[in-house]
Amino acid sequence: MGRIRTLAENRKARHDYHIEERFEAGISLLGSEVKSIREGRASLRDSFARVRDGELFLENMHVAPYSHGTSYTHSPTRRRKLLMHKSEIRRLEGKVSEKGYTLVPLSLYLNERGRIKVELGLARGKAKADRRREIMERDTRRELERTLKERARHLR
Repeated sequence: MGRIRTLAENRKARHDYHIEERFEAGISLLGSEVKSIREGRASLRDSFARVRDGELFLENMHVAPYSHGTSYTHSPTRRRKLLMHKSEIRRLEGKVSEKGYTLVPLSLYLNERGRIKVELGLARGKAKADRRREIMERDTRRELERTLKERARHLR
């Protein structure tokens, strides 16, 4: 995936889910949405992808109205169609129908051709204990790094 610039990230998804596979999808947008997203006014928090009638849609992604737009703007949380090959969509549909899997958008970015793309993750929810363990490990790692840094400073 050739990223040029990340426009929005879903950090919460990496915290709440085990990401097992990643996919790239195009996204069908209105002009005012493209301009607003390029201004960095998009949020992927609480959004998800769903297969409906053989098509893939991104739901709950919030795109603020374009600042220089007219009174005829887009609905901020409208359903947006994701563009992938039919075979990929069928494969994802099969995976998502398995218990515990969901499609979560991880990031919105510009590719080398200037197109806005969505990185989707095939994810399985984490248990509360997994999240707690991860936080404890991260805190322990930080404490260790801090201790090593202090020790290195005293040795100078």
